[in-house]
Amino acid sequence: MLTFTVRRLVLAVPALLFISLVIFLLLELAPGDPMAQVPLTVPPEVKEKMREALGLGQPVHIRFVKWLVQFFWIEPQVLIDNLFGTGFAEGKLRVLSWQTRSPVMDIVVQRMPQTLWVVGMSYIVGVLIALPIGIYSAYRQYSIFDQVGTFISMIGFSVPTFFTGVLLIVIFSVNLGWFPSIYDTTHKVTDWASLVQQLRQMAMPVFVLALYNAAQISRFMRASMLDNLNQDYVRTARAKGLGEKAVVLVHVLRNSMIPVVTVIALGAPQVFGGAIITEQVFKVNGLGQLLIGAIEANDLPMVQTLTFIFALLIVLFNIIADVLYGILDPRIRYD
Repeated sequence: MLTFTVRRLVLAVPALLFISLVIFLLLELAPGDPMAQVPLTVPPEVKEKMREALGLGQPVHIRFVKWLVQFFWIEPQVLIDNLFGTGFAEGKLRVLSWQTRSPVMDIVVQRMPQTLWVVGMSYIVGVLIALPIGIYSAYRQYSIFDQVGTFISMIGFSVPTFFTGVLLIVIFSVNLGWFPSIYDTTHKVTDWASLVQQLRQMAMPVFVLALYNAAQISRFMRASMLDNLNQDYVRTARAKGLGEKAVVLVHVLRNSMIPVVTVIALGAPQVFGGAIITEQVFKVNGLGQLLIGAIEANDLPMVQTLTFIFALLIVLFNIIADVLYGILDPRIRYD
């Protein structure tokens, strides 16, 4: 297993380099000019100097190599400096945002806590809700619980998040006044009262995303459980005298989790990208809203960095899913 993991990590390096090249070239071909938002009163020669300061006068391949060096070499040094107080990255040029003229990764680190509070929590809640619902729905197929779960799952999966978010705001914020409609990103948790306030402002965006995630994962869990409940090994386990709880929760569940692990692992990075709409609805100042603002401002370094981070998460969670396959199924051996 260790050899397989190391091999996958090594193979991920050229894949990530190719992905970064594709992202860079696509953004280069995209229409728009970073100087478009500069006031018309600025003289053309000043605009040209600003363009040169941003590095836009250099060839494409030179700018791509510089971005690789800054992102993969200088930014890790900055992280080491912040953790251990060293000075490896002192005086070195980092990836700068065209919109704010500040390091891109510093802005990403500032926005990350809001995304983790909302998106990360919603995904954990969605998985914790979906797994038991899918297991029990499969075991009690066509029961009232299964039919209700199927109905709710279809609603959660088919209704778009922007509609669900606006509906919750109208009901619970405007009419009832139970929860705030706007997420306060400046709020800090220091005591019990501030924690309660944080949970109140997280409630609606977390519910919107958790409902969507749970609807999808629970259907996969139910289908996988139904496929394994009728297998020969289940009848053999029951014939040997094993209890029903041990048969379902040990033998059937372990085999059923293999396809579900793929959905959960590959769905985690997609949630960060898919939360763009939800963050816009509830004004969560996270990575999704940061990406929308960067696209509107034609801030290519910010868009490129965020897009590559999403791609990096997909590759990372794909490796995690492959490793979990070997843990769940003893028949799978990578070494």
